[in-house]
Amino acid sequence: MSIVRFGVSLEKELLEALDNYASENHFTNRSQAIRQLINNNIVTNKWQSNILVAGSITLVYDHHRRDLLNNLTDLQHDYHGVILSSLHFHLEHDLCMEIIAVKGKASKLTELANKLIAVKGIQHGKLTMSRAD
Repeated sequence: MSIVRFGVSLEKELLEALDNYASENHFTNRSQAIRQLINNNIVTNKWQSNILVAGSITLVYDHHRRDLLNNLTDLQHDYHGVILSSLHFHLEHDLCMEIIAVKGKASKLTELANKLIAVKGIQHGKLTMSRAD
């Protein structure tokens, strides 16, 4: 991949916003910030266009909750074609976190995440998607 240099003209307020974004996200320069913003836009477009994406579904729950683990397992088996792997962490005695790595059409991953997050007993859930290409 080759690097191409180019100039950009921005209003002062936009430049300040870019500098704030770069600072808040610990980028070492504006180029890295702009690169990240462009990649975020590409991912969002792919997500909305229902193109192949990769991501993770993070769930936090009390593992003692009745039928919760069976419901999560059943759902994951229903979507085995998009699940790459899963990791289970013990955060506290009763509190667990599961991270499920996924790859597939954005709509299918969203559907799976929504079903998992809706399982009774899930305290928090989030789907994060990224480029798969």
